[in-house]
This record gives sequence, C-alpha cells and structure tokens, in this order.
Amino acid sequence: MPPLSRMPRGALCAVLMAACCAAGAQSVPTTFGTIIGNGLLCRDQTDNLYFYDYLRKAFGQPYKHDGGAYWFKTGGASLWGTAISEVMVSDDTSTYIFVGAVAEATPEVLEQSIITQVGVHYARIDSSAFPVREAKPASRIVYFDTKSKIYCAKFKPLPPVQPPPVRQRLK
Repeated sequence: MPPLSRMPRGALCAVLMAACCAAGAQSVPTTFGTIIGNGLLCRDQTDNLYFYDYLRKAFGQPYKHDGGAYWFKTGGASLWGTAISEVMVSDDTSTYIFVGAVAEATPEVLEQSIITQVGVHYARIDSSAFPVREAKPASRIVYFDTKSKIYCAKFKPLPPVQPPPVRQRLK
C-alpha cells in the first residue's frame, strides 16, 4: 500500500471512510448475555447506574432519553437466540429501577426461546388479547407492536430515614 500522501484522492477517501466506519462500529461485548440477560430475568440486583455505565461503555451514548429511560441501540446483539435491537435503563425520575430490551420477536417466540435456553417459564397474568407474561421473580414480557419488550422492574429503595436532630443544651 503506498503512503497516504501518494494515494489518489478517491482511494484516500475510501481508506479514511473505512477507518471511520470501523472506529465507530461497536461490537457486542462477550458479557452481554450474562449481564443484560440475567438483569432482564431479574436474577441479580437491579442497579440503573451500573447498567447505564455498562451500556454506555459497550454501545456509546444513548440515542434517546424518553419515558423515564435511556435507550441504547444494540445492533448485532442477541439473547436466547433472539435478536435484541435496543436496551433501555431507567433514569432517576421513575419510581422503579428497571432494565429492559426490545426483542425482534413476538412475545410467544421470545418466551419459547427463554424456556428452551434457560428453562424460565412465564405465566400469563391477564386475559387480554395481548397478555402480559411474568416469571418469578418478576421478569415480564409484553407486546411492543410486532415485537416484544422484556424487562425487570423493581421499586426504587427509599433512602434511610434520618432521625430529627437532637437539641443540644447550652451550658
């Protein structure tokens, strides 16, 4: 390959474009299934700051902040053999701490994939046309247009109550 100063302008542009695209491309971390998958199944503590930092390091800045959550594009990610296009994590405005994901499959297909891969079963908790599915200890799968969302949400712990200050007597 000739030095960059001697390359034709078109070839130089192509090299620079390829370098920029490669630098901007994010690969899915090998820990994605363990960290995000177990978080979605409520198998660990749910800490929105931890998940936010993990997702930011893995996929860059969130592409939107909407509905009390930061949304991250996760191109190429998959869990339980199902493509995951987005992951969201709660901000501090919600009464819940949650992590969720958009799966490129219907809730029925996602549920079957989870049963096959990890053995976690979901129960329909309502009798609507689009029932919510819930697994113990509280992971849920819901309809999201033609896709599905899976999430783990827990009440935000309240800060400890501080006793009122004790008056001190002056001597």
